[in-house]
Amino acid sequence: MFPSPWDLLFLWCSILHFISLSSENTYSHHPPPPQQKLDGKVIMPSATGQVVCVTGAGGFIASWIVKLLLERGYTVRGTVRNPDDPKNAHLRELEGAKERLTLCRADLLDYESLREAINGCDGVFHTASPVTDDPVSIFLLLSPTLIVWFDEKMDQSNYFCALRDAFSWSWVSFSRARGEVWARLCHVITQTGIASLIQDFGFLSLPWCRNETNRGDGIMFKLKEQMVEPAVIGTKNVIVAAAEAKVRRVVFTSSIGAVYMDPHRSPDAVVDESCWSDLEFCKNTKNWYCYGKAVAEQAAWEEARERGVDMVAINPVLVLGPLLQPTVNASIIHVLKYLTGSAKTYANSVQAYVHVRDVALAHILLFETPSASGRYLCAESVLHRGEVVEILAKFFPEYPIPTKCSDEIKPRAKPYKFSNQRLKDVGLEFTPVKQALYDTVKSLQEKNHIPVPTQNGEPIHIQSA
Repeated sequence: MFPSPWDLLFLWCSILHFISLSSENTYSHHPPPPQQKLDGKVIMPSATGQVVCVTGAGGFIASWIVKLLLERGYTVRGTVRNPDDPKNAHLRELEGAKERLTLCRADLLDYESLREAINGCDGVFHTASPVTDDPVSIFLLLSPTLIVWFDEKMDQSNYFCALRDAFSWSWVSFSRARGEVWARLCHVITQTGIASLIQDFGFLSLPWCRNETNRGDGIMFKLKEQMVEPAVIGTKNVIVAAAEAKVRRVVFTSSIGAVYMDPHRSPDAVVDESCWSDLEFCKNTKNWYCYGKAVAEQAAWEEARERGVDMVAINPVLVLGPLLQPTVNASIIHVLKYLTGSAKTYANSVQAYVHVRDVALAHILLFETPSASGRYLCAESVLHRGEVVEILAKFFPEYPIPTKCSDEIKPRAKPYKFSNQRLKDVGLEFTPVKQALYDTVKSLQEKNHIPVPTQNGEPIHIQSA
């Protein structure tokens, strides 16, 4: 017996009613997997079927985001400048990459390339930015006319070769560098506004570096023009492409640089998500990194509101931990310099730290938590540099780790107060900074960036934190 037309009509109406119920909740199409814990740690639920885009996929943080997304079952599209570049090979070696990772050729300033990569995705993790404190990237932005003269009688070839190895600068010869390459290298070190790096290495005190160009406005204006403006344009392009693709959420990677630089904040104040870096102060001090990070994040929020895009921002502090990419990034230099002997002293300053895996997991938790909104400060501890070298010396006593402070006259700098409660509320459990430091050094050893200390011809095995 065949069903009557009325039976078929009733069945069709029931199907339409079910579909309408399924589409009422924005998150019902791809419900966030429930969080589970094992031994107190968040474990990775399945997210089969969800497609997400990670911009700048080859970076330190982004590589870890890709790794954890694949482990959770996501299908990932990672944007890179050149998918065939050997520096991105580590991404293809990740577990699940062969089946669920596609590297897309894209540029932040090329909207069509971003639109193509993001179209069809459920979410976007925007980590890429032209604004960087990485001297390698800054060097590529410098005009060839920006020259720093020096005394060539000073033979510093070994010193620069050590830097070459640390930063993977293939353009610095093992023989003594001369001419424009040498001069530009001096300029990169002394004049690009990498405040914390300069402070730690003490480059400004080197007698053989002196600047014969306009130290201030001319150089810094070019850096602002070539770094900050592309970051804003690139960020807006990502948000517009995400809006067109109707993604569920954008997780925007900002920085402590957009939060911390405020000379008017009380020393006893708690640094949290309500804090913003003072743009005028950043401009006056030529701190274009923090200025760029703050302006880029503000542009992201403005564009997201105008386009109706659900966005959350994460503001990590200095990120440590194992490297997935083959080269050393700028944040790892803060540890590497204490192991190679290039830093003879440590600075009288404090720094906030966080493990790279925690940063990556925080991104994913913020994407998977429907109630997440606003900004999230990602920090585990604030330590004096003296505490950092003490931890390193405890685990790795065979390295030439400095024992003296560069400034023993002024009072010891005190760690500032901060709050990471908002990330704890979404289920993130932070890895102790001791573990982050230990993991960083072990990774540098494994990737042959530093020699493994030996005793009686055998490697020394140092117990984990």
